[in-house]
Amino acid sequence: MFRVIRTLGLALGLLGGVIAAQGPEFAQQYAQRLGGTVDELRRSVQSLEADARATGTSRDGAVDRLRGNADALVARRGEAARTDIERLARLTAQQQALAEATSPLGKLATVIRDPDLSLARATYQDFSPAVPTTTDGLVAGLLGFLASWGGWRVLSDLGRRMTRRRSRSEPRVA
Repeated sequence: MFRVIRTLGLALGLLGGVIAAQGPEFAQQYAQRLGGTVDELRRSVQSLEADARATGTSRDGAVDRLRGNADALVARRGEAARTDIERLARLTAQQQALAEATSPLGKLATVIRDPDLSLARATYQDFSPAVPTTTDGLVAGLLGFLASWGGWRVLSDLGRRMTRRRSRSEPRVA
């Protein structure tokens, strides 16, 4: 019976390692999607800035004019432009933080710390698991293995001790 429990613990450890190794892969796919989103937002904001310059105003002035317009459609476009500008600043900062993350699991920690939820959701929906070949993936896999296997060992040792105590404390019928 002990061999079965030990084998199950090893299998759970391996499963935990494989699952944990997907974290850095998710962070990489998130970073790729982040790059595309930043590029598109930058293009949109640059277009707004060019239109503002062409009409002799600043970007902020153009946004204020749009938002203050009596036409509801134009006002909504102004609010959307303001939101895009704010999101571009936030995502550009996150992109910089991802580029500067050098520690093992640094990119994953950066994504977890402050994700763009719509971007994370879209990344998850298109996520493709991969075999970890980076240092981050291997470290995450090892940590996942150790956590799963170690947790199983602790639980199985506790269970074994509890069953031994019960069998010792039960009165023997002669």
